[in-house]
Amino acid sequence: MSSSDIENGFFPDEVILQILARLPIKPLFRFKCVCKYWYGLPSNKYFIQLYNQVSLSNPMVLVEIMKSFYVQSGYICVDRLRGVSEFSLDFLKDRVKVRASCNGLLCCASVPNKGVYYVCNPMTRDYIMLPKTRERPMTRFHPDDEATLVGLAFDASTSKFNVVLAGFYRPFGRRPLDSFICLVFDSETSTWRRSISSRTEEFTHMNKNQVVYSNGSLHWLTYSCLYILALDLANDMWRKIPLPDQILGGSGNRLHLLELDGFVSVIRISDSWMTIWMLKDYKGDEWLETDRVSLRCIKGLVPSVFPISQTSEIVFLATQKQILEYHRKSRVWKEVYAVKNSFTYPLWFSAHAFRSTIVSCNHVVNCS
Repeated sequence: MSSSDIENGFFPDEVILQILARLPIKPLFRFKCVCKYWYGLPSNKYFIQLYNQVSLSNPMVLVEIMKSFYVQSGYICVDRLRGVSEFSLDFLKDRVKVRASCNGLLCCASVPNKGVYYVCNPMTRDYIMLPKTRERPMTRFHPDDEATLVGLAFDASTSKFNVVLAGFYRPFGRRPLDSFICLVFDSETSTWRRSISSRTEEFTHMNKNQVVYSNGSLHWLTYSCLYILALDLANDMWRKIPLPDQILGGSGNRLHLLELDGFVSVIRISDSWMTIWMLKDYKGDEWLETDRVSLRCIKGLVPSVFPISQTSEIVFLATQKQILEYHRKSRVWKEVYAVKNSFTYPLWFSAHAFRSTIVSCNHVVNCS
């Protein structure tokens, strides 16, 4: 573009792309009608990569507002740049609960139809229903007829995703076995693969919710909090990542597993401090303390505060009724959302880390 074009009020194409990459998805799709070039941006590989790169610096929290187990939940998205917005998963045409979130995609389980799972992009409202596995029926997981662990691994650079269902299997009419069944869905082949291992781990509700995808593996913190259980998706092998004594600390501390700028991270909550570590050397299991935050300003909320999402600049935390935002550089706390209805479940019970993406689920699955 010539200097005369700039003088006449035209921006270079790269500047326009940088501006559009910072828009919410709804107006971005609305602006497709401006011209043919803009119409093709949501399917342009360079623009998709640019949009995903920009969204990495804008963490969000997705919260399911649960009023009753028998009533369809509502959803909100807490965005540090654009505030709080409501959205719906009604395009799935099913009553679902969110089981996993990864890089802008969600894995949802059908409530009335056990064993039915969807992967969707709630911002673009496109989805796929995962094909049935060879397990007959899919309701033999112990103890609650659902997979103990549900994980979603989405690589935005390759647009490939995997869904993991793992748990102790219960043969029909028999007691549960000690065998840990792992089913992995591959979007490139649109097929499931199955492996069996012997495991004895237990997991809390928050352990199940806070699954982290990093280094080609999915990670869960175990109930004992002595180590992280990781599944390498390249070979379906499980391994234990031990937590050092400086993270475990004394009694009464709570540990939470999050992602931090692509790294596995553990946050320890004590009565007075929030300490953040990251797994700097993945192969050598070397941990690095990155921050130590006083909880004096939210002392009354500490027993019910749970970290949900973070970057090197910000940490989102959920309590019974609030979503809090902590700025790591300015050391400032801020309430960004408070629930008004006193009959909802605790917000931390159904909060997930989230970030926006324009990748279409239908484009990342081989439907042949």
